Amino acid sequence: MQADDWFLTSELFSEDERPGITDFLATCRCRTAAIFHDAIPLRYSQITWPQSVARHPGYMKLLAHFDRVWAVSAASRDELVGFWKWQGLEETPPVEVLALGADFIGQMRVTGSGAEARGPVLLSVGILEPRKNQALLLDAAEVLWREGVKFELHLVGRVNPHFGKPLVARVQKLAGKFSGLRYHAAADDAAVAALYARARVSLFPTIAEGCGLPLLESLWQGVPCVCSDLPVLRENSDGGGCLAVAVNDPTAWTEALRRVLTDDALVARLKREAGERPLPTWAAAAKTLRGALSSRLRAS
Repeated sequence: MQADDWFLTSELFSEDERPGITDFLATCRCRTAAIFHDAIPLRYSQITWPQSVARHPGYMKLLAHFDRVWAVSAASRDELVGFWKWQGLEETPPVEVLALGADFIGQMRVTGSGAEARGPVLLSVGILEPRKNQALLLDAAEVLWREGVKFELHLVGRVNPHFGKPLVARVQKLAGKFSGLRYHAAADDAAVAALYARARVSLFPTIAEGCGLPLLESLWQGVPCVCSDLPVLRENSDGGGCLAVAVNDPTAWTEALRRVLTDDALVARLKREAGERPLPTWAAAAKTLRGALSSRLRAS
């Protein structure tokens, strides 16, 4: 690599996993840049893969040796900067926010498809694990099913091998009692798109995120999102098309599901907002990175 080159990485790494990375950052002739996702392994170590927990402190310290860092949200940026201060690191690079794209699986954005509310189909996309908090959805859904409310709840995502097995067992048990519960362990892109096309709303009860792409991807499909009222999610949910609900509050989530299943006017409004609001794209994210790195080269 030459002095006017950039080494850019969005991967996670540590000296143990990538021997020599520390020396490389200290001695390389090129400039270096990184994309930082989140500090979740530090904040929620009890429900994070052990390898990630072991890696993350060293990884976040190594980021201080880069020339530039982009975080995937303002909340993520604040966590990284706060960690550096806590570590007493005096020389650190600037950290900017990079808006990740809402577009995915190569589909055009769904807009202008009519503001009418769809049938009683609820969709939750994400790995099955405690952090994504599908257990809360099962609690809320079970209350409504026992009341006689008719709806489908579709869960889409692979299983966290360390923490997801009890959740899968519960899904299987409930599915035997309530026919509205469906689990898709290995849905391909076409299957996911078909589920979004049927969904009245998507559900995102997560307790921690770096960005929260499922929220953005739902809006790209023209589907409103019922999401946790987390600061990181409010960075996008406040723009419209979302219903924010108290984090990990079973009563609040039960009532939120009841509202979106019965209030057609509310869902129609959220759907209009989802289709009309601006959304970031991956092309725009790439343009931001290219422009910033190119301008830095010109300045040098």
